[in-house]
Amino acid sequence: MDGIFEFLTHWAITALSLWIASFIFHGISFSNKRSLFISALLLGLANAIIRPIVIWLTIPLTIFTFGLFLLVINALMMLLVSSMVSGFKVSGFWTAFFASIFIAVLSFFVGLFIFQTSDNPIVVPSHHGLTFALVYFSNLV
Repeated sequence: MDGIFEFLTHWAITALSLWIASFIFHGISFSNKRSLFISALLLGLANAIIRPIVIWLTIPLTIFTFGLFLLVINALMMLLVSSMVSGFKVSGFWTAFFASIFIAVLSFFVGLFIFQTSDNPIVVPSHHGLTFALVYFSNLV
């Protein structure tokens, strides 16, 4: 049951992030709630299945650009999903590029607060916020 709850929570976080991004980036729009939820589901699937394959195929380019090509891959995943869902529109590459950065960061921070456990509580003193973020992101790599 935990697996289903975690899946649904990640799906909701992605949908929320996409919805907020549609207000911030004028080049992103949804025709209805159905297209928003389908887009969130397909974006999660694309990031779980297609993105690792593309990353593996583009390892030399990713190394050459010091990992910045991963941002391009994120934008391409968003453009792929927008081409598959009829009610989801992304105006162009740069909109997808910056929106995918925003969505990743927002989803990360929302997920931090939702998925904290008693084994791993999040305690960030106000004056150490940037240090915490740098240490946390360096541990992900």
